[in-house]
Amino acid sequence: MNLPGIILVTGTDTCVGKTITTAALAAVLHGTGRSVAVYKPCQSGAAAGDSDTAEIIRLAGAVTAETGVVLQQPLAPAAAAAVDGIQLPPVAAHAERIRELAGSHHHVLVEGAGGLLVDLDSDGGTLADLGSLLAAAFMVVVRPGLGTLNHTALTLEALEARGQQVLGVVLGSWPGNPELVHHSNRQVLGSLPVPFLGALPEQASELSPAAFRAGAAAWLIDLPA
Repeated sequence: MNLPGIILVTGTDTCVGKTITTAALAAVLHGTGRSVAVYKPCQSGAAAGDSDTAEIIRLAGAVTAETGVVLQQPLAPAAAAAVDGIQLPPVAAHAERIRELAGSHHHVLVEGAGGLLVDLDSDGGTLADLGSLLAAAFMVVVRPGLGTLNHTALTLEALEARGQQVLGVVLGSWPGNPELVHHSNRQVLGSLPVPFLGALPEQASELSPAAFRAGAAAWLIDLPA
């Protein structure tokens, strides 16, 4: 599979399916015999038990998964860090750790927090800035419903303006009974100048790990061969 060594998974917003998409990509890569590490720079919501890396391990299986900073409140990282009274490390520190993981794994998948330009450190560093420090490519996870076309276009424009490579877009939660708006948006997303890589069913996380891993390759059917 001809994919970059480091892939940054971003989204058009929070709760669009970044974690599940990261898990599916990890499962596909692991299933082809690649060693995979997943890195989450900032995890918010730990007080409520949120752990994206734990969910990825549960669904994807034997992958390395690591979180840079754990924050207690379900807020954007900078806001959550202020409540916790801690100083977030600079994105350069995350880049250094990602490079270390890349030295011992075929692929490192980096899951962002919220959207592309959410602050990950106390100096305004974002996932876009992290991408600029790494020889990486972005995967953009999007919604199927109203508003997604504008949000997707804005995210892709921001990445293009920064000279970032984009692997393509993924629908992170495709409804079981899609309506006209969903089909229409999917058609438009498939005509963008970046590849449409696939769609994950909206209840993918409720599948057993075995069924999730078996389905992942069919959901991400258009990954580069």
